[in-house]
Amino acid sequence: MIYRNDHYGPIDKFCAKHPRFGIPNLAMYVAIGQVAVGILDLIMRGRLTAAMTFYSPYILRGEVWRLITFILVPSASNPFWLLLGCYVTFWTGQMLEREWGTAKFSLFYLCGVLWSIVGGMVLGSASIYYIHLSFFLVIATMYSEMQVLFMFVVPMKMKWLALLDVALILLDGLQYGLIVVLWAVPSFINYFIFTWPFWSMKLGFARRKADPQVINFKRAQKKAQETGGYMHKCAVCGLTDQDDPNMEFRYCSKCDGYYCYCANHINNHVHIRNS
Repeated sequence: MIYRNDHYGPIDKFCAKHPRFGIPNLAMYVAIGQVAVGILDLIMRGRLTAAMTFYSPYILRGEVWRLITFILVPSASNPFWLLLGCYVTFWTGQMLEREWGTAKFSLFYLCGVLWSIVGGMVLGSASIYYIHLSFFLVIATMYSEMQVLFMFVVPMKMKWLALLDVALILLDGLQYGLIVVLWAVPSFINYFIFTWPFWSMKLGFARRKADPQVINFKRAQKKAQETGGYMHKCAVCGLTDQDDPNMEFRYCSKCDGYYCYCANHINNHVHIRNS
């Protein structure tokens, strides 16, 4: 038996209405940008990141580019940790985009950046590192029992790695001061906003009902034949099996109704819910 939240939130409604919103492979571009900035910064001996880092006094004096460029400032200067951190950003970002779709992931990242800007203007500085860390926290929330290799060696469940990350933030706060913990607050706010449907059900705030979703493929195929003369049509891009007879089509069991998707979008779309 499957349980779901009856309320289809405004974030998912927005993404369902604007499926083309956002930048595909956004995490890849950010990771490549951080690697490039990190390498150039080694050559320039720190002068590049000094001009890109978020400092509200400098921004108020007219250096407004820092509102954007701080996104590409890497969290480590050591080449090994730089490459490892950018790889984790790429891996977790791509995984989250495949799960949520481009629109929702891009909105998640945009909101995280905006929260960081607000926090940075109050605190005087900001770091994008914690927004990237929240990618992992979201994945750990959705797949808490999934096992990965910590440092490519030690097998560990996602939920324990998430708790380890939170503990490291608190440890950094003890070592470097309260400002480090405050830098993480915007990312946690953003995290809870986008994972609230999960927590609302976990805490018992949302109504639940049984929702046995069984896709009637024959009915869906018959309806498609009657309306368009084709067997399958992708609900995202509109591609039909008449346009590309070799394309594989599937029906999504997580969407309400009989929504079909091509192979390019079956794992990259916003799930449709009837409000």
